[in-house]
Parts: sequence; C-alpha cells; structure tokens
Amino acid sequence: MGKVAFVFPGQGSQAVGMGIDLYNKYDSVRGLYHEANKTLGYDIGSICFNGPREVLNRSVNTQPALVLTSIALYRVMSDSGLTPSMVAGHSLGEYSALVAAGVLSLSDALMLTQRRGELMQEAVPEGHGLMAAIVGLDRELVEGLCQGVISGYVAPANYNCPQQVVIAGQKKAVEEAIEAAKTAGARMAKPLAVSVPSHCELMVEAAQRLSAFLDNVTFNAPYIPIVNNADAAVLSDVPSIKASLLRQLKSPLLWEDSIRTMLQAGVDTFIEVGPGTVLSGLIRRIDPKAVIYSVSDTVSLQRVVELIGS
Repeated sequence: MGKVAFVFPGQGSQAVGMGIDLYNKYDSVRGLYHEANKTLGYDIGSICFNGPREVLNRSVNTQPALVLTSIALYRVMSDSGLTPSMVAGHSLGEYSALVAAGVLSLSDALMLTQRRGELMQEAVPEGHGLMAAIVGLDRELVEGLCQGVISGYVAPANYNCPQQVVIAGQKKAVEEAIEAAKTAGARMAKPLAVSVPSHCELMVEAAQRLSAFLDNVTFNAPYIPIVNNADAAVLSDVPSIKASLLRQLKSPLLWEDSIRTMLQAGVDTFIEVGPGTVLSGLIRRIDPKAVIYSVSDTVSLQRVVELIGS
C-alpha cells in the first residue's frame, strides 16, 4: 500500500441523523458536540440528529454541521491509530481538512463556516443565482459554452472529474448554458438544488467580508500536507492557506486536479471521511485503480479501521 489520503465532503452530503451513532457510542465524540453547542450558541447536534431537513439544509446550519460530523469521524479514526499522509476537502470540506491537519481548531472552523454560510447567502439573493451539473462534455467545451452565453454571467465552478463540470452564475445565464450544453450533446445538464452560486465571481463580496473574520482567527502551519481547492497545490504556510480560502469562494474548485496532485505524490488509497459517498464516486471516475473507502458511521468506520489499521 502506498500513501493514504483523507478527503472530506462538502455541502450536499448532509442528511438528518448523521453522526448520531458516533455520539451514542463514543465519549470523545460527545465532548466535541458539547464544545460545538457552546461555540455556536445553539444545539447543532439536535439539528444533525433530528432535523428537520429544511433546517439542516440552511447553509448557516449545514456548513458547521458537516464540519462537526466529519471531525467526529476523524477523531475516532485518529484515536484508532489511522493517520493520513495527505488531506483535502471538497469546497466546505476544506475546512474539515484544515482541522484534521491542525491548521484550525474545531471551534474556529465552526464559527468560520457558520459565518461563511451567512455571507454566501447574503451575497446573492435567493432565486437570483443558480448552479448546474454538466455531464458528458470536456471542460474546455463547457468553458466555451459559458463564454458564449449572452443573457448574463455564468462560469465553471467545480471541475469535479472527467466530463463532469458544475457551472454557476446568474439564473438566466445558467439556464441558457444548460440548453447550450444539451445541444452540444451533454448526457446530463440540470440545475442543482442549491440556493447559492458558489465558486464564481458572484461570491467576490462574500470573500471580501470573510477576510475580516479570518484575520481574527488563529491559523497554524499544517502538520499533515493539505491540497487546496483553488490551486490543487500542497500548501504549507499560513498566509497561503488564508488567501486560498478566500479565493476558493470566488474561483473554480479544482477537485479533479487536486486528486491528481495527490496521486502524483504517491497516494493510492483514499478514505472519504463524512456523510455520503459523493467524493468516492468522483475519485473512482478520476482514477479507477485507486483504492477507495467511505467512512460515514460506526459500522463503516470499524470496517476501515480493521482493514487499514491491520
């Protein structure tokens, strides 16, 4: 076996009930949830465990809830002796990766992601922006389609895997791009159920406002190499990491490139740490030879500990 990377999911992977089995089984996890409730000033655990779904799906709740759930899983894995050679996170998941790498405390990551969710929602009024998944077209063709749109701003937002690009922008412009993609032969071109057009120029104001909050948070140099979204590069110093978090909001997310960076560094095993299996599916399309595990509950966690830890 070569190197093992832990990857952390982003918004969209949340589900009511996530983390409850961990909470019930591990004292260390209960401590994390108590810390989170105190930090945020409300019972985030109850929202994770009981919902309702529409409350969990509000960005201001979703973002810290996903970070908390992912780090609860990570804490138990770490206590079991599993340590990654590299880490990365998809969009919001980058904050989970920063906690895992020792860059941010859990409390600071929760406060930052709660505020990040608020700023993103405030930047574009609901109903004015849109994101859409385009499947079956090369990234260069999708870029060209976006440039040809005449009804407003739209641009690639997520380069997820070969022939899967997410676009974001003003609602009418994204809808025009969807029709252009269908005409160009896309296997799928459909809007995503998100209220905020992330990773594009519509988030410039949100990034500027987030900067002030980053300046009041303690960042440490990572003790595990972290590959960032904005450049698909290994970051090792605090100024680069802080700047990257701001650019991540307003520039395309280079997930396919990030996975290839880790593959080139000798990673051959990826463990998705958090709810869902979205990242596992993307990595499988990027490199079918990669060994991939998903850890989302006590059962899958124990299985991976036994396989990798043995």
